[in-house]
Amino acid sequence: MKIAILDDYQDVVRQLDCFQLLKDHEVKVFNNRAVGAGQLAIRLAQFDALVLIRERTRLTRQLLQKLPNLKLISQTGKVSGNIDVETTKELGIVIAEGIGDPTAPAELTWALIMAASRRLNNYASLLQQGTWQATSIRPEHNQLGRVLKKRTLGIWGYGKIGKLIAGYGKAFGMQVVIWGRPASLAQAVADGYQAASSKEAFFAESDIISMHLRLNDATRGIVKQADLEAMKTDALFVNTSRAELVEPDALLKALDQGRPGFAAIDVFESEPVAPDHPLLRRENVLATPHLGYVEKDSYELYFSAAFQNIVDFANGTPKNILAV
Repeated sequence: MKIAILDDYQDVVRQLDCFQLLKDHEVKVFNNRAVGAGQLAIRLAQFDALVLIRERTRLTRQLLQKLPNLKLISQTGKVSGNIDVETTKELGIVIAEGIGDPTAPAELTWALIMAASRRLNNYASLLQQGTWQATSIRPEHNQLGRVLKKRTLGIWGYGKIGKLIAGYGKAFGMQVVIWGRPASLAQAVADGYQAASSKEAFFAESDIISMHLRLNDATRGIVKQADLEAMKTDALFVNTSRAELVEPDALLKALDQGRPGFAAIDVFESEPVAPDHPLLRRENVLATPHLGYVEKDSYELYFSAAFQNIVDFANGTPKNILAV
């Protein structure tokens, strides 16, 4: 089969051990993104199968209709709104889903929480410029940073990642408070954590809030500007899930109002993010380039499953096919 692997920004996929699974196939790895659906259609028209790195490329109806040879889409992880599934059904294109592990995104989330709480990005940046124990953070934002012990960690979404974050918070001596669906709150209480009495209390009382929700029609824009402006002036808002969980521009406007005082962000509405994005120019924002799952063990796990799905399909024994 002729296979295209899309959006390998770092050119690391061909270095993975599992890449050998595709040794009997013709493989092209793309490290840069095509601009627009037209260029992308020209680039991909010849391929029988596509390997998608999470949601980096959206396969719209307009694009899929211009890919006459496409038989299989092998998704790393689960499909999450990035593929027009109805169109694939109409065109007879099969989607194979992969597997994932919450460890890497949970550990990155915790790294951001710790780094932002101690202002490490600001101190480290100035140290590289020759300034010792100095920070450009304004006094009202607490230049010294602070420890996590005895502070309140709010977690919205008590799924696989949220549960790990809750465990980390408990290990660091934090008071862990959960917000989410009734079933999630009931499970969190059963696990020994506290459920917030209301969304208003959740935002107002948490020192750190970390988002761990799936993006769908019900959760898109679920965090409003008013929610963020209810946070403390020295609170930290963390989002390693999806940027679209927050209504457009709400975080920027809330930061302008001084509530919350800090943010740590790994996800953006348009990626790769433009270098002039306003969140990148704030001394009270720690931003990373969507690194939640970008890690050696995770890549081996994700891509070995995606590549094996291709091998099975080519051998006439398709597995892990998305029901549409």
